[in-house]
Amino acid sequence: MDLFFPHYCAGCGVSLRNYQKALCLHCLTKLPRTRMHDFVDNRLERLLWGRVSYASASAFLRMPKNSEVHRMIHELKYKSNQAIGLELGTMFGAELRSSERMSHFDYVIPVPLHPKRLKERGYNQCDSIVQGVAESMQTSYSLDNLVRNHYNASQTRMSRYKRWQNVEAIFRVVDPGALEHAHVLLVDDVITTGSTIEACANVLADIKGIRISIASLAIPQV
Repeated sequence: MDLFFPHYCAGCGVSLRNYQKALCLHCLTKLPRTRMHDFVDNRLERLLWGRVSYASASAFLRMPKNSEVHRMIHELKYKSNQAIGLELGTMFGAELRSSERMSHFDYVIPVPLHPKRLKERGYNQCDSIVQGVAESMQTSYSLDNLVRNHYNASQTRMSRYKRWQNVEAIFRVVDPGALEHAHVLLVDDVITTGSTIEACANVLADIKGIRISIASLAIPQV
């Protein structure tokens, strides 16, 4: 089977052993963790100052250009390798659960894709991350309460202002009552300018009594 469907590490490309899921032992031990959840006013929180009302925010990994983490995210986002999202999400959830600042949430929810892009890709890359985080933290998750109303252009080559324009007013909460007085962890795969997370969080902020925390699997290294 490996001859026709090779089972490779999403980080470095070496062949995985039967007991390994998505990453080899070398890549697992070399993951560039940020430990942001242990620090108030960390880099991600500073990025969102004055833009989002949040309780806390953290990114799991630093993502230098052309790095193993960059390849992992590419595999997750464009190569249907959802196992990498689940494995890294599980590891991220374990770190959050042991932290003092981000150890408990009522719901974990992903940044949504528009149905058209979901149909094109076949999956939302954030869903597997959310499932891994929630299962590791032994809490609930919802994959379909926060939805995207409009199909917007890819943001890969956009400036920060153009990204903000591209996501303004495109999200909607299907059942706000389910999230009233809840502490919600909003999860994305990568946060660059924060425009998408800002748009999602500001829609959620209209819900009565809600508290919002933010998590990203990776953040570009500056």
